[in-house]
Amino acid sequence: MNFFCNQKEKLFVFFLIFIISLSSPIEAKKNSTVEKKRTNVSAKSWAVADENGKIIKSLNANDLRSIASITKLMTAMVVLDANQNLDEKINDLSRRQHLRLALIRSSNHSSDLLCENYPGGYEACVDAMNAKARKLQMRDTSFVDASGLNDDNVSTSTSLVKLVLAAQNYPLIVKSSQTPSMRVRLEEGYYSVKNTNPLVKNGKFIVSKTGYIRAAGGCIALLTETNKGKRVVVVLGSKNTHTRIPEVKYLVRNY
Repeated sequence: MNFFCNQKEKLFVFFLIFIISLSSPIEAKKNSTVEKKRTNVSAKSWAVADENGKIIKSLNANDLRSIASITKLMTAMVVLDANQNLDEKINDLSRRQHLRLALIRSSNHSSDLLCENYPGGYEACVDAMNAKARKLQMRDTSFVDASGLNDDNVSTSTSLVKLVLAAQNYPLIVKSSQTPSMRVRLEEGYYSVKNTNPLVKNGKFIVSKTGYIRAAGGCIALLTETNKGKRVVVVLGSKNTHTRIPEVKYLVRNY
């Protein structure tokens, strides 16, 4: 009797092992798919939010990181808040043209000139940028220059969602974000520049700003129309300026 019982137990164990061996490849394939999906975005930090700022999906969204030229969105906002004459000439170009060059071509020179000619000078401009960040409740955000070249211009993906949503209230920023290229007339002739976000010519962007320095990696922050409604996408610490574009496309498409 014990012999038959032992035989039945052995058969049951073999049956379990057989079932597990059949399911393991399926589980391995599932895990492989999940892992592959995770690697579609190399950025160290990113966030996708709806038009109200509610985070839909994110990775390390509260990590403090250098933000490079995304800084220029804040520079433009405080300059526009100052209500200075946009047609006033600053080194042969109008303040309006410098704003558009800073936003479209990410001109560091134009950004610095705008802050140098801010009421009270450069330091007052940077102070206004930090005050604006506090007003927008951009936690752990700090600005030290107008261009974003300094590594110490830092923020988080979560806070930059708030910056992008605030920027949509400035028509000049929106217009610049939607401009694929612009021409500037200088003494030596016309100078043509392209938007640093190549997706502008194809997408339904409301606000868009790219950035790159070595400490920050590839960065981009934008607000765009999608078939799911408006989406804010922030990517920080992508491998380079080339990887940030397919990564933001992936995030817009999937979330």
